[in-house]
Amino acid sequence: MKTKKIPMRMCLGCGENKPKRELIRVVKSPEGEISLDFTGKKSGRGAYICKDTECLKKTQKNKRLSKSFSCKIDDSVYEALEEVLENELSAENN
Repeated sequence: MKTKKIPMRMCLGCGENKPKRELIRVVKSPEGEISLDFTGKKSGRGAYICKDTECLKKTQKNKRLSKSFSCKIDDSVYEALEEVLENELSAENN
């Protein structure tokens, strides 16, 4: 039996290649809305970060989401993403 290929993606924060399922997808929808996609199935341009607030902070510091999506990302978007990420991680731990 063939082994199934595991899709790999690069984290924008730490730059490491990891299996796609271990990362969180940040999506820019066709309407220009930025959101987190925990399912990996939302339509739009995607970028990936680790399930770690430090990687999100590195991404914000180096403006990697802005470069990836070719648009300016407000700090309020990063704050909302961090809040959602922390809520998701606390839900996983419970």
